[in-house]
Amino acid sequence: MKTRNTVKLIVAAAVLGLSTASAFAQTKLKWAHVYETTEPFHTESVWAAEEIKKRTNGKFEIQVFPASSLGKETDINQGMTLGTVDMIISGASFAARSYPRLGIAYYPFIFRDGDHLLAYAKSPVFQSMAEDYRKKTGIQMTAYTYYGARHTTAQKAFTNCAGMKGLKIRVPDVPAYTATPKACGANPTPIAFSEVYLALQNGTVDAQENPLTTIDAKKFYEVQKAIMLTGHIVDGVITQIAPHVWNTLSDDEKKIFTEVTQEAAARGTAIIKERESKLADVFRSRGLEVVNVDRESFRLAVLKNVPLESMGFTRADYDAIQKAK
Repeated sequence: MKTRNTVKLIVAAAVLGLSTASAFAQTKLKWAHVYETTEPFHTESVWAAEEIKKRTNGKFEIQVFPASSLGKETDINQGMTLGTVDMIISGASFAARSYPRLGIAYYPFIFRDGDHLLAYAKSPVFQSMAEDYRKKTGIQMTAYTYYGARHTTAQKAFTNCAGMKGLKIRVPDVPAYTATPKACGANPTPIAFSEVYLALQNGTVDAQENPLTTIDAKKFYEVQKAIMLTGHIVDGVITQIAPHVWNTLSDDEKKIFTEVTQEAAARGTAIIKERESKLADVFRSRGLEVVNVDRESFRLAVLKNVPLESMGFTRADYDAIQKAK
């Protein structure tokens, strides 16, 4: 069967006046992220890579590189403009370094829940940001995946904002993540994602914050004693395509890349939501203390000590996001 199909393709190429080489031309792409192979950000990217190959009749061979194998999150974001990577999944906070307006999605308590975040991803305000980001960098954002509500782990439990005072807590190297710890008098310490487990293990930091699914996948529960359900940031990650790839795609190919990555994002989101709903009980069964905190104490501290405008964000964008449904 394979031989017959090969002959057909060669004949078709001859009829169209193409060389056999061009008939079999294949574009190899590198798709990078920092997540583990067990996480849906990886498994659904692998599915999407195969699906794109299938829907483009084998033209695109996409290899997915997980777990920071092509560099830390800062590196792979830079690689999009340097041409060392072709596609990434990454938080908008890193894109916000080039286009700060995107960073508003990380302002604490801006989203009510995961559904509100996904409504924002489809809203005119986000589409406006994505378009302006593409005009500035050439990078095309195609899909938004729910990452989870970020909670705090530590060696000692606390129940409110005051309990975070003096805590040395690891945060990503992005200003928006420091807002809640700073507002509560903690000491936010940027450390690369790939180095967090060791930093917790050796006491470089006392605490960290991430969604329950990440706490599980990265095994942070092995080196922490308590999980505080702060839910201070409802997080998402964005599938992005480098300009040196996007600008060479035909309209049909752009449609395929967009549709497939959005399907993968929806699949990943469903998995994250389902896992997230069960993990608090899983952590309790592993002997961790899981604490329902006074979230309002954190929200009010942020509004007072780190107001929206102090981070360079606008009330107009904030209000538009609040209206997203």
